[in-house]
Amino acid sequence: MTTSRTSESSAGTPLLDLHALVVAVRRRRRLWGALALLGLVIGAAVAILLPPPPSAVTKVLVAHQEDQPNDTGTLIRTDIEVLGTTRIAKDALQTLKSGESPEDFMKDYRGTGLTNNVLQIDVSADSQALAVDRAKALADAFVADHVRRMQAAAKAESQALLDQRDRMRDELARVNKEIGDRAPDGGADESAAGTETLFARRAELNSRIADFDQRAAEARTGTPKVVAGTQIVDAPRAVEHSLPKATATNAAIGLVLGLVLGLALSAVGAVVADRPVLRRDISANLGASVIAELPRRSGLWRRRGTRATRERLTATLARTVRGSAEPLSLLELGCARGTSEIALDLAGALTAEGPVAVVDGLPGPQLADHRPQPGGPRVVSGEHAAALSPQERRIGVGSVAPGTAWTDLQYLGTQTVLVVRAGHGSAAWLHTVARQLAEQRIPVLGVVLIDPDPRDRTDGTLWDGLHTALRGRGERPARHNGSGPRRTERKPAWAARGADNDQEAR
Repeated sequence: MTTSRTSESSAGTPLLDLHALVVAVRRRRRLWGALALLGLVIGAAVAILLPPPPSAVTKVLVAHQEDQPNDTGTLIRTDIEVLGTTRIAKDALQTLKSGESPEDFMKDYRGTGLTNNVLQIDVSADSQALAVDRAKALADAFVADHVRRMQAAAKAESQALLDQRDRMRDELARVNKEIGDRAPDGGADESAAGTETLFARRAELNSRIADFDQRAAEARTGTPKVVAGTQIVDAPRAVEHSLPKATATNAAIGLVLGLVLGLALSAVGAVVADRPVLRRDISANLGASVIAELPRRSGLWRRRGTRATRERLTATLARTVRGSAEPLSLLELGCARGTSEIALDLAGALTAEGPVAVVDGLPGPQLADHRPQPGGPRVVSGEHAAALSPQERRIGVGSVAPGTAWTDLQYLGTQTVLVVRAGHGSAAWLHTVARQLAEQRIPVLGVVLIDPDPRDRTDGTLWDGLHTALRGRGERPARHNGSGPRRTERKPAWAARGADNDQEAR
C-alpha cells in the first residue's frame, strides 16, 4: 500500500518542470539582462580600445605535381605548414633587408587554405605600407621555395629513371655480346634454345629502356607546368578596417555571449535553488490556498488594479477577524514591508468598530518606525502585547524566515495568513514552515502571494482543504450517513512524505 502510494506520488512529480523552469528564468531577467548588457559594452570597448593592427592580404595559386581531383586538402595544409617555417620567414626578411628574427616574424603572419590550390596569406605590421611589403616578400619567398622544391623533386625523379635506364643499357650490352659470341649451330637443340632466350631478354630490355626514357621525359616535362601554375593571383593589398562596423560586430557578439551566459546561469541557479514561483507549487508546499496576489512594485498604469486588490484583501481579512474570536496574525516570508502595509490597512478598516493594536513581531524596523495617526491603530512591540486589554483587538505581524522562534508565533495569533514572496523561499523551507505551524497548532487560512508571475496560469487552490480555508468558513462539513463515501482530506506535500516515511519505518 505504502509502496504504491509512493510510486504514484513520484510518478506524478516530473523530474524537471519546464514550465516552472521557464518562469524562474524569466523572473531572473535582471541577471541575464545585465550580463547581456555587460557583454555588449565589453565587445564595443574591445573594438574601440583594442583595434586590430594594420594588415595586408594576398592570395597565391599553388600547383602541385601530385594534384588529384579527390584530394581532401592534404597538399594545401602541407603548404600552410611550409609557409610557417623559419626558412620562408628568413628568405622574406632577406628580401625586406630587415634584422628581425624569423621566430618573431612568424608571429605576424598566417596562411589559410581557401581551396586545394589557393593559399591566402595575412600579414600584420606597424603600418599598412609595411604590411603590404611583408605580404609581397612572403608570397615571393613561398613561390620561389615551392618552385625550387618541385624542380628538385622532378630532377631527382628524372635522374633516378635515367640511372635505371643506364643499368638496363649495360645489361643489354652484355646480352648482345653474349649473343654475338655464340657460334651458330643449327643441330644443337640446347644452343638454339639458349639463343632464343637471349633474344627475348634483349627485346624486354629494349622495351624497358624505352619506358624509362619516356618516364624521365615526362618528369622533366611536368616541372614547367608546376612553375608556370604557381603564381600570385591576388596582389598584396591593405585590409581596410572600419571602426563602426567592428564596434557593431563585437558588440553584437558580446551581447549574444552575455545573453547565453546569463540564461545558462539563471537556468542552473533555478534548478539548484529549487525556489517555487508558481502558485500551484507554493500552495502545495505550504498546504494552503492562495487567496490573493499583489505585485511587489506597481507602476503608474497598475496602481488602480493593485489598490482594488488590496481593498478586497482587506475586506476579506476584516470579515475573518469579525467572525472569529481568535486573534489573527500575518506572517511574512521575504516581504516584510508589504506585510506591514497589509496589517496597517486591516487595522485601519477595523478601527471604526473599536480599538485595534498591531503587535510588531518583525525583526526589522518596518512597523517600529510607524507613526500612529490620530484615531488610527497603534503599534506595540511583542514585549508589551501582554498589557493589552481584552477589549482591544490585536493583529500580530511576524516572520517565518530562517531563524524564527517558532514557539513565539502562537502569541501573535492562533490563526494566520502567510504573506509569501514568490521565488523567495526554497521548497524545503516552505515544508519547514508548514510543518512548524502545524506542530504549533496554528491553522493557515490562506496565502497572500507577493510578486507573482504575471503569466502564471496554474491553480493555487487546495480543493479539499475546507477545514482551514477562508472559502470554507461559511460551509458546513459533510456528515457520513453510511450511504455515500466519506470526504477525505488531502494533506500537504510535507505531511504526505512524512506519513510515507513513517509507514516504511514501521
